[in-house]
Amino acid sequence: MRRRLRTSGRGHGRVHGRVHGRVQGRLSGRVYGYGLALALLLTACSGGGQAGPGATATPGASGDIVVASGRDVTGKGGIRQQLIDAWNAQQDREHSDVHARLVELPGSADQQRSQLLGALQSGSAQYDVVNLDVTWVPEFAAAHLIRPLPDALVGADVIKSVASTARWGGKLYAVPFNSDVGLLYYRRDHLKQAHVQDTDLSKGITWRQLRDLIDAVEAPGRSRPKGYEKGWTTQLGPYEGRTVNGIEAFLSATDGAGLTDENGRYTATVQQLTDGIAELRARTQGAYTLGDAVRSDEGESLTDFADGRTAFLRHWPYAYRTLHQSLTDAQLGVAPLPGRAVLGGQNLALAGSSQQADKARELIRFLTSRESERCLLDAGFAATRESAYTADDVTCGVARTPGAASPSASPSGESADRMPRDDHGRPAYARTILLPALRRAVQRPRTPLYGAFTQTFATELGTLFTDDPPGDAELAAELDKELRKVLPG
Repeated sequence: MRRRLRTSGRGHGRVHGRVHGRVQGRLSGRVYGYGLALALLLTACSGGGQAGPGATATPGASGDIVVASGRDVTGKGGIRQQLIDAWNAQQDREHSDVHARLVELPGSADQQRSQLLGALQSGSAQYDVVNLDVTWVPEFAAAHLIRPLPDALVGADVIKSVASTARWGGKLYAVPFNSDVGLLYYRRDHLKQAHVQDTDLSKGITWRQLRDLIDAVEAPGRSRPKGYEKGWTTQLGPYEGRTVNGIEAFLSATDGAGLTDENGRYTATVQQLTDGIAELRARTQGAYTLGDAVRSDEGESLTDFADGRTAFLRHWPYAYRTLHQSLTDAQLGVAPLPGRAVLGGQNLALAGSSQQADKARELIRFLTSRESERCLLDAGFAATRESAYTADDVTCGVARTPGAASPSASPSGESADRMPRDDHGRPAYARTILLPALRRAVQRPRTPLYGAFTQTFATELGTLFTDDPPGDAELAAELDKELRKVLPG
């Protein structure tokens, strides 16, 4: 039996520390491209005394701005820590006695949410800034655990769809830090072996066209790629991944009609649910979908795709950098996800209990500035500002000639950064594929009761993947009944 990589957590937080074995060895402890140069610059310009990695300052101690966050997908000492180090260096130059310290919360995303809720409600951990999943903002705002922020912190440069995730009840409660959106990754080598003439899918394809390409790979009498099993895979395990895939199918089938309104009230009809379930069933039918997908999370589906078991994969932007550590540009392609793609990401919020609100707001402004967002993009995150993708004069604060060799992170001189980049150092797909996908992305239901919603939604949809699934209308009626129990409206 093939040993499957197990990961912990919910959403793509499950893979923040564990990805594919071949990839992980190249990722651990390394910073890629501009991130490495930034780290070297920060090391050179940082003075002593700041609370950097490994600092032992107590949360809430005088002089500390404590930032609570989940794990950074760019690894230990990743880009988030580097940006905080840069702010600390700036405080030293200004002779400030205030420094910031990043606290990474352990466990799954659900566990992190529970830890944050408990800490802010009880005051047991004196966090000043909390990095919230975009779906958590309404809950934390409604519970008065985070404070309203000045509207000026989110200007016109922030991608419009992303900016809307930071508000609740007509007020700004957070500032977008890094974003996320569903994308379609594909194996160019598998398509070429199937004699597909045009393997550039960057302009987008439909689900029908995707199935046609799978049929080409699996054509009778044709030799299949080594290790290949089924056409595509995604994250259908009983966690947030199933919710995300379900929402993408639902919103594609109903022309963007959401399940809740802007106030979190349930608005779906049984017919809309029926259409959404039919779409999800069509996307996940056994003839095209890897069987393990119904139990997979982000880490497992990424491994299956990298191993060549499928030709297509639905995943998040960070997979672009991760997959390129083991696959070449000739083997790997990325395209917009067919239909609607869900928006993800994290937003920075000011804890209601913070005793250093002014400095905490200053830190949030720095971490979400144009330059910081460009750093996040260069490191593999989806940036939240248009300028990170479109303004060539916005850089990561590191002087660099376009096309110059990437800094080496190994004694042999081998570059640690295998991610393809454009002439200005951005990920090669950022401007043409990632930015348009973020602009078109749709949100999951916005409600302070999101935890109850997603648990109900994922649980009910689970019956679709059993040996004896109910019909579309029957499942829709049951889902409607259960959602009405947990959501107002």
